[in-house]
Amino acid sequence: MTGIQMTGTAKMMRTLTALSFAFLALCTLAPCQAQRFSKPRLEGDLRNDPALEDEFMDWGLGIFVHWSFDSQLGSVISHSMDYASRDYLDRYVNELPKTFNPTQYDPDKWMEIAKLAGAKYMVFTTKHHSGFCMWDTKTTDFNIMNTPYGKDIVGEYVEACRRHGLKVGYYYSPEDFAFHYERDVPARGGVEAGKYHDELVAYTKKHLDELFSNYGEIDVIFLDGGHKGELAQYVHEIAPRCLVTRGEMVTPEQRLPPDPILGPWETCFTLGNQWQYKPTNEDYKSGTRLINMLIETRAKGGNLLINMGPMPSGIVPLEQEERFRELALWMFVNNEAIYDIRPCVVAGDKDVYYTQSKDGKYVYAFLTGLTDDDPNGGTQWGRSARKDVLLKQLKSTPDTQISVLGQEHRMEKFTSRHDIGTRFKQTDAGLEVSAVRAQRLYNNRRWPNAVVLRLENVEFVD
Repeated sequence: MTGIQMTGTAKMMRTLTALSFAFLALCTLAPCQAQRFSKPRLEGDLRNDPALEDEFMDWGLGIFVHWSFDSQLGSVISHSMDYASRDYLDRYVNELPKTFNPTQYDPDKWMEIAKLAGAKYMVFTTKHHSGFCMWDTKTTDFNIMNTPYGKDIVGEYVEACRRHGLKVGYYYSPEDFAFHYERDVPARGGVEAGKYHDELVAYTKKHLDELFSNYGEIDVIFLDGGHKGELAQYVHEIAPRCLVTRGEMVTPEQRLPPDPILGPWETCFTLGNQWQYKPTNEDYKSGTRLINMLIETRAKGGNLLINMGPMPSGIVPLEQEERFRELALWMFVNNEAIYDIRPCVVAGDKDVYYTQSKDGKYVYAFLTGLTDDDPNGGTQWGRSARKDVLLKQLKSTPDTQISVLGQEHRMEKFTSRHDIGTRFKQTDAGLEVSAVRAQRLYNNRRWPNAVVLRLENVEFVD
């Protein structure tokens, strides 16, 4: 087993400098990676199974979980090691794991929230850049078993995913600050770092061997950091039915592409402004913004991987759960327009986005731009209120039918005097639709989020 304890002031000063150089290298690369909307350069001949990629495109929504032992500090995950003092590094590596004891960790609770929100898959940080392993590994002492908690968190997570019918995903970073900390060399750059490259690759492959042999079939892996192309090939060798997202697909971070992307792709976003739990000064996105991000992602052909950052206890913060539950209500009504769909020839714009069913039978129009008494708060569409919308990109046919998704004419509390029918007419400017939002979803009878129209037998304007 690999030891972690380090001593000696001179050695620690060299380690501090090494990690600082690593940070500069990562900062130089990160903007490029985050803004890339084209496939990464691939190595080797092995690729994702196209049939599995097609299934991946059906899922639409996943939950990303960033959680490690340094959540105790409320810090950025792993990167607080960058430019840290020798005292900080010593205590971070050798002392902080001794107080990590998430006795309230209940992965079933995570899955209940995720599934209610409409997620089809999970992705969990098995090892982030710090090198701390959240499973019972035989490769290093720097792992969850050497904490007061002392149980295999990855194993518990995988079992909970399967109990709740969610696809099992890993995040794994081949970056490993602890590996370089032990050897007192920079993580990237320089002759010293290079001479350990082969050893690091072999070390990370041992991790993947454990992660893919100890827990049964894994559905997805998100490879982050250096030499992921080489590791993607290795994943295909040892787990041919596991999809590689980052490392093989287009995976922008905290960004959406300006136009639809052909083939499977995935974007990941934080709920606030930090991946890991941030106890103070966090700026959470509204539920409306979260829903609109999902809509735009699906209209452009991608999957949205939205982040959850549990507290060090293992509990999901209330502010995060609130956002997921707002998404849950919207998805409960509108998931038909999110699952098993494909992008249209036109994605739409900030006011109206489009998806279509895989068989092409239905087009779904997401009305994200209508406003009422609160211009900044979404649609604020009152119950029983009729609104008109112009769909410039569509034209009707003799067989066109249009309805509001999630509601029917059989309304228990409405009488015949209420006209909730959807009407439309074709004009030179586009397809004019008049619709009523009849379903009562909130007690105040107002609705701040996108309403979705289902259109049958319509065509896009050339």
